[in-house]
Amino acid sequence: MFRIVGLPLAPFAPLFALPDQALADRGARRVPVTRVGVAPCRVSLADARPGQSVILLNYPHLDDPASPFRASGPIYVSESARDHAPDVDHVPAMLATRLLSARVYDGSNMMIDADVMEGETLAGRLANWFADPEVRHVHLHAARRGCYLARAERD
Repeated sequence: MFRIVGLPLAPFAPLFALPDQALADRGARRVPVTRVGVAPCRVSLADARPGQSVILLNYPHLDDPASPFRASGPIYVSESARDHAPDVDHVPAMLATRLLSARVYDGSNMMIDADVMEGETLAGRLANWFADPEVRHVHLHAARRGCYLARAERD
């Protein structure tokens, strides 16, 4: 059993009120969404819709100084985001409709497996990975651009 977890809204909410220059000073950008499927929100785990704005910023998704796999990368957070309440064994449409790269980590944040798959197969793959007691969490990325999308955890 697994849960796919989004990022909490609270650390990003103050960014929404900042003017564009203040965002730029922090290495972030406000981006208007013009097409469906181009701005997956890492908080709500849903694609932002055309007409909405998102904040594009760098995020340390594996912020463990003891791990050689420490990593950060760009993420989108929708200005209309709400915290995602993860369901057990459910894959949000944002993930199910994308080509994904999965990176599997143990309790020491060492990568012990990885694969690329169609999102529609993710639930089965997660069930198999979490059957191994060594697996602690799985990071999900957009396979083509490499951006961090979400984290799957054992339930």
